[in-house]
Amino acid sequence: MKVVVDEDRCAGHGMCLTLCPEVFEMSDDGWAVADPGDVPAEVEDAAREAIENCPERAISGI
Repeated sequence: MKVVVDEDRCAGHGMCLTLCPEVFEMSDDGWAVADPGDVPAEVEDAAREAIENCPERAISGI
């Protein structure tokens, strides 16, 4: 699984970082950025929770 953040939709709430810091970080501009690699199996549930709880629906899993 990989995650992608739609930078046009992200509003910088940081919910994803709170729920899954192993995959997400905030850019210097205050927007969410996802690790471009595969999500480690042990944090896939947390990544899915971040996707489901993004207020802007800016994160998708592929």
